[in-house]
Amino acid sequence: MSVRLHTLPNGFRIATERMPGLQSASIGIWVLAGGRHETEEQNGIAHFLEHMAFKGTARRSALQIAEAIEDVGGYINAYTSREMTAYYARVLGQDVDLALDVISDILLNPVFSEEEIEVERGVILQEIGQALDTPDDIIFDWLQEEAYPGQPLGRTILGPAERVQRFSRADLAAFTQAHYGPGQLILSAAGDVDHDAIVAAAERLFGGLAPRVTAPVQPPARFLGGERRVIKPLEQVHFAMALEGPHYRDPSIYAAQLYAIALGGGMSSRLFQKIREDRGLCYTIFAQAGAYEDTGMTTIYAGTSAEEIGDLARLTMDEMRRAADDMSAAEVDRARAQLKAGMLMGLESPSNRCERLARMLAIWGRVPDVDETVEKIDAVTPEQVRDFAGRATAEAASAVALYGPAEKAPHLAELKERLAA
Repeated sequence: MSVRLHTLPNGFRIATERMPGLQSASIGIWVLAGGRHETEEQNGIAHFLEHMAFKGTARRSALQIAEAIEDVGGYINAYTSREMTAYYARVLGQDVDLALDVISDILLNPVFSEEEIEVERGVILQEIGQALDTPDDIIFDWLQEEAYPGQPLGRTILGPAERVQRFSRADLAAFTQAHYGPGQLILSAAGDVDHDAIVAAAERLFGGLAPRVTAPVQPPARFLGGERRVIKPLEQVHFAMALEGPHYRDPSIYAAQLYAIALGGGMSSRLFQKIREDRGLCYTIFAQAGAYEDTGMTTIYAGTSAEEIGDLARLTMDEMRRAADDMSAAEVDRARAQLKAGMLMGLESPSNRCERLARMLAIWGRVPDVDETVEKIDAVTPEQVRDFAGRATAEAASAVALYGPAEKAPHLAELKERLAA
């Protein structure tokens, strides 16, 4: 593996991976701050700040930022998650220096002009409105809120409209000062990249940043669970349920992933076969395992009619419970193959490699070899998956969110009772 790491004296970290045969590269800065690092009054500001990064710097206007990358055929974007914010670009190898210059510019020299703040405020309010009009999007925010009520991890990334309407230039600057110190930044690059050249550029661009005292650590998240039912005359009832799962350093994370894939990760999965293929109760149904620093979620989603929601929800509980007793070695092996193939095929992309470098460095303080991860996946036995399924269904806290004509949907108490039966 050609992964190379370097840390500047101020704590700024760099990870690169050269991928022979490629003419393109992905490069970005991952900031170890996202939605869960906000106070309640700040909810939505990490995302607002991400938007403002592209609205002009001391050196470039918003148009010049876009033109600088697109003039060389590249692509630049950003995203905010609950634990990270990323600013990244995809360019040809010969334009890596340009991409890093632009990304460093938007991070180090933002103007935060009052005029642009008002323009982008309107854009974000439209984004919030669009999310509220997208049932299979907003339901996951509601599920998160029910799983972690009254906690940073339970709040939406976009934030409520009433808070977004009040954010000021001073608010943006304060969040940047608290969370964008060099020790909270990871520069990651993969593809047609030169490690030594990137380190030299990083030293020039970021080496002068003074170390900062990091903001106080938020208390660990607590999965408490609950139910939200929003009745609305839609065509379908959107159903989402979550069980508490392992955090991403927990050794059982791989068993959780295999359980979720075997349960609802593809056309051969239990939920797809039983509920869609055999009974025709839905068009979409899936399960997935997600993880955070200190907690995790096994999530199931489906959309169905008002008349079928009861059968769908109860059958889903039955399949989840039954997996603890009779999930076969063949099912686990199939899920294992899907998990490994998805990871390995994804790593043929420099963008995915780049993101993996940053995430592994943030989680582990190093970048494990891909073979190390494969070995951990291969080491999971069917007995361990069944044991995880048994503990999840019998003991884990749970949350449910329903949206649409959900009057006939069973309540969480009934679902939990059926799950543990």
